[in-house]
Amino acid sequence: MPSKIRLVVLVLAVIAGALSFAHLHDLAAAAGQTGWKAWAYPVSVDLLLVCVLHRLRTDRSMTAWLWFLVALVASLGANIATAGVLDLDQVPAWLRIVVAGWPALAFLGGTLLAHAPTEAGDLVPVPPAPTTPAPDIEPEPSPDPEPEAAPVTASEQAPALPAAAPAPVPAVPVPAALVDHARKVADDHQARTGSPIDTDTLRTRLGVPPHLVDAIAAQLA
Repeated sequence: MPSKIRLVVLVLAVIAGALSFAHLHDLAAAAGQTGWKAWAYPVSVDLLLVCVLHRLRTDRSMTAWLWFLVALVASLGANIATAGVLDLDQVPAWLRIVVAGWPALAFLGGTLLAHAPTEAGDLVPVPPAPTTPAPDIEPEPSPDPEPEAAPVTASEQAPALPAAAPAPVPAVPVPAALVDHARKVADDHQARTGSPIDTDTLRTRLGVPPHLVDAIAAQLA
């Protein structure tokens, strides 16, 4: 705002405040408030109006607007009353009651405005927590995909080899007497135990080498 406009607004505010102050003083004096008390009334009305206007800058609640209307009616009503609407020599009783009760009303309004929370709340701003930068993690290299094996055609497959036939066991000559003796031992063993004799037991009983007992067992079967 330019300095000249600021000066004009300041002069206007001083003139308006002085006139309003004088009208409120005259009305309080006519209602029976004499001495310093008559001068305290305009101070309380104008200060309440200033407090409400300051509150409305941050709080547009119904409470703030209500006290704005109360202070405006008190200031505007006093100025209008001194314009000849009322006979200040014979002030009505209801006006005397209003003037006498105004200090308590102004104190209540000022206290409520001073302690009422704003829209944002009387909260202490909490600084945001410091954020720790995440460590740079290098992504692990993905393993190279294994090359797919080329399909093997039937022509490339190795031919299956025929299974080798077991080598024939060479025949071991066994004397007939030894075969007869082995048969008797086997029959005796089966008679005693109820089960046929095995190769190890037969070899032990006969006292012959392993290759010979196999040939004897083959003839006994």
